[in-house]
Amino acid sequence: MNWLYLVVGLVAIQRVGELALARRNTTRLLARGGREVGHRHYPLLVLVHAAWLVAILATVPPERGPDGWLLGLFLLLQVARLWVIRTLGPYWTTRIVTLPDQPLIHHGPYRFLKHPNYVIVVAEIALLPLAFAAHEVAFVASLANAAVLAWRIRVEDGALAERRALAG
Repeated sequence: MNWLYLVVGLVAIQRVGELALARRNTTRLLARGGREVGHRHYPLLVLVHAAWLVAILATVPPERGPDGWLLGLFLLLQVARLWVIRTLGPYWTTRIVTLPDQPLIHHGPYRFLKHPNYVIVVAEIALLPLAFAAHEVAFVASLANAAVLAWRIRVEDGALAERRALAG
């Protein structure tokens, strides 16, 4: 069995499925009067994630097996990722869409962190390449992801500031 192709393939399939769910949720939120902000950073976000998977495939020898512990941690992150998606339900999307009249989510992982999904993504971007000893990919992808996430979090926090003030 080729672990590299299996794992990266499954992650790619997962991400494509998430994009489909996000598109459906985005369409519904916009139809309900939602407002998308920060759309300029979105192509960069997609590019970083796609390049991350391609870089793993391009740099890791196909015969290299994963480190079981790191791959196990990556799998645990997928459980946490599903927890975030389930908690947000119809509000989960890969874009920043806000509905001014809706309260912010404060249950599930949002009880503990302001941006749990971003914490998960930061760990994923580092762990998957590290599981296959692709240290350079982990480093470069983490830097690129940090830059895009810093931009995204600033935009998202700005978009949610009014709702946070009303809830406060």
